[in-house]
Amino acid sequence: MSIIFYDIPTKDRTPISPNAWKTRFTLNYKDCPYKTEWIEFPHIESRCKELGISATSTSPDGAPFYTLPAIHDPNTGAYISDSLSIAEYLEKTYPEHPLFPHNTIGIQSAFGPAFMKNVAPLWQFIAPAMLSKVSPLSEEYVFRTKSVDFGMPLDQLLPKGEKAVEEWKKFEAGLGVVDSWYAKTGSVFLMGNEPCWADFVVGSFVVEFPRTVFGEHSQQWKDIMSWHGGRWATLCQNLKKYEKIA
Repeated sequence: MSIIFYDIPTKDRTPISPNAWKTRFTLNYKDCPYKTEWIEFPHIESRCKELGISATSTSPDGAPFYTLPAIHDPNTGAYISDSLSIAEYLEKTYPEHPLFPHNTIGIQSAFGPAFMKNVAPLWQFIAPAMLSKVSPLSEEYVFRTKSVDFGMPLDQLLPKGEKAVEEWKKFEAGLGVVDSWYAKTGSVFLMGNEPCWADFVVGSFVVEFPRTVFGEHSQQWKDIMSWHGGRWATLCQNLKKYEKIA
């Protein structure tokens, strides 16, 4: 039976969440049959509670905080939330095409926070642009919650003028650190000829998220694809086979 994959849509019913892209990449890489159930941002908590899916963290007020991605595997009865927890479950349950070869789950788990620290400047550009991509149903929710996350109204987050140039260069420099990690491998992927979990983390934030939000005709997308000797354009090309939307 097919796994049910709970994801967040754009207004065009395409994926927007980079965290959910990690799971989509994983399902496609492992060739697990699945089908997507789209859940709008305001409905995530109620739907997760309805299904018995665990919260992934705690809000500042102490209340459980529910996020996607999540999956339901009818073959085992499992409901799993959080992209890394889902990856660990799929690795154990469907070991073909390993995500964590050579017992690298520990080091790959640590990779995510290090990567996110280096690409943090992207958020001030991409978070405001999300508003034009989500449905009207989700727009108010995204504006309200992201404004809280960033400590200012979302429509004031985007830097302007010289500040924008400076912050975009910071993003390029941070991504350059990640490029240096890849350069040490001599490969498109971090662990050789096949992708691993860390590659899907990078691909979700550097390829899928900007492409969806900025668009392939945007200057932001063209910049990213040109940086670091075309590293990210090459990664983009090599991840295409795992982009299926089922």
